[in-house]
Amino acid sequence: MTRPEQNTTPPNRPTPDTTPPGRPARGATRPGWPGTALLWVFAVVAAVELVAVAVAATPVQWLAKPLLAPLLLVWLWRVGRRADPVAVGLVFATAGDIALLVPGDTAFLVGMGCFLGTQLALIIAFAGHRRPRLAAMAGYLLLWVAANALLWPQLGALRLPVLGYSLALSLMAAAATGVNVRVAVGGALFLFSDLLIGLGAAGTTPPGHGVLVMATYSAALLLITTGWATRSGGAAGQPVGGMSPPR
Repeated sequence: MTRPEQNTTPPNRPTPDTTPPGRPARGATRPGWPGTALLWVFAVVAAVELVAVAVAATPVQWLAKPLLAPLLLVWLWRVGRRADPVAVGLVFATAGDIALLVPGDTAFLVGMGCFLGTQLALIIAFAGHRRPRLAAMAGYLLLWVAANALLWPQLGALRLPVLGYSLALSLMAAAATGVNVRVAVGGALFLFSDLLIGLGAAGTTPPGHGVLVMATYSAALLLITTGWATRSGGAAGQPVGGMSPPR
């Protein structure tokens, strides 16, 4: 009598992500040339923003910076991820970008609150995919402790808001390691970009500070969004439609 084959896959265990970097997930849907064009437009707008920051062209920054997250949001919609926590995170990021263009501590706090919404939305998205790597979780929490200990004396009234926001940021970066390499790198760049902003709030601005902040932030948004859309083996074990970014 033949013994029936048994399923050795543990229940509720997500399917491993075997999608090669730069390729759509199995069963992916391609939005066609408009989707590719959106990513190229994003790259051009990001380049314009970097030049505007470098030469302190504030009016151009007001035109370019608020377009970054919406362009990726439209691209995400084109690959069918409309009711998605990452899409919600991009909406919060748009509001945060606009708030941070306004000088002053009040606008800074409003922007931080908007980006807190971004981090929480990303945590919800990533936590439902796979468990983050424990080493990454420990490393990011140690970095959170070290960074706040370093900046604490200079932050003044911003201490507690920065403490809370940076914890959410660190948890997001750690959770990103459970999705795929592209999203993990994007999470790390997001954290690095905001760490530079924290240094600026504490009165420390290294050469090229503004350009480096925007370069790492723009790359983080692109990697997180495209990496999320091209992932496979989500919480339900189903491939998710997406499209590769331009090379």
